[in-house]
Formats: sequence, structure tokens, C-alpha cells
Amino acid sequence: MTNSSLLTRRGLLGAFAATAITAAPTYSNAAGFLRGAGDVRRIRMYSGRTGENIDMIYWIEGDYLKEALKEVNWFMRDWRQDKDTRIDTRTIDVMSAAHNLMDANDPYMLLSGYRTPQTNAMLRSRSGGVAKKSLHMKGQAADLRLKSRSVSQMARAAAACAGGGVGRYSKSNFVHMDCGPVRTWGR
Repeated sequence: MTNSSLLTRRGLLGAFAATAITAAPTYSNAAGFLRGAGDVRRIRMYSGRTGENIDMIYWIEGDYLKEALKEVNWFMRDWRQDKDTRIDTRTIDVMSAAHNLMDANDPYMLLSGYRTPQTNAMLRSRSGGVAKKSLHMKGQAADLRLKSRSVSQMARAAAACAGGGVGRYSKSNFVHMDCGPVRTWGR
């Protein structure tokens, strides 16, 4: 046997890594789905409430971009109170990873991001579907719609990320994504 016909340890590990990347997703969180994506993470959304749009890279080569996150925080603000908070980067990662999994070109429509306790209480008084201790009040949740994908498609993509909660609201045509405990609900 010649040296060229022997598999080196490095070659074997490289072959394994290539197989792992192309195999079915088995990552335990949304950030895993974003690895190998050109070392950048991007978020694209628009708000029908404010008329604002956001399309930006918020993470490059292992680092979150502070200025980009400030823009995301403001974009996802409670528009009723005009107040923002720090949006948990894990929530942004879930949103971005799900968007990538769906291979969608259109931006999310943000229906609800951060909510002040006052806004949450007002919405709760009008609807039984609003949690008293909603993760929206911690900047850890978003309610989203995507023109090119169904609620089922969005929910499956978000659930595949295993990065938090995924609520399916088919009658209202949106999906809730958060970075809390992994769970699913709704139809």
C-alpha cells in the first residue's frame, strides 16, 4: 500500500465533517442552523404598523454587531408606547435560522415584538390568547407572518431550530417564535 491510498486521520475527519454538514439537521438550537452560512447572520422584516423596513447583517464571524442590534431593538419596539428594549439575540437567531431553512426571499412582517407591561395588559384584556407573563415583555418573542409561506411551513421551520417556543396561529395567519423553553402549540 502506498501513502496516497491510506486515509489520514485529517482526511477521515474532513470526510466526516462534510457528511455531517450535508446530513439532516440535528442541531440543538437555532445558532446551529446558522453555522456555515458564510459566517454572517441576516434579518429581514417590515412593519405594517410603522411602515419601517429592516434588512441587515447583525452577526459576522462569531460577533454580534452592536449598532445593528440597536437598530433591531428599535425596529421591534412597542410601537404603541414607542419604547424599546434589548431583544434577546437568541430570538433573533431563531427568526433568522427559520427564515434560512425556508429559503424565503421575502421579509417577515413583524406583528409584535417587544411589548411593555401596559400594552400586554391591554392586549390581554381584548384576547384570551395573550399570556400574562408573555416573553414579549422580556424582548424574547416575536409574532411573524411571511407572504410566501404558510403558517405550517413557518412553524415547522422554527420548530426544527429547537431554539424556543413556536406557536401556530392559523386563523390569524402568524407564527410566534421565542427563545424560551422548547415547546409548540396551536393549529
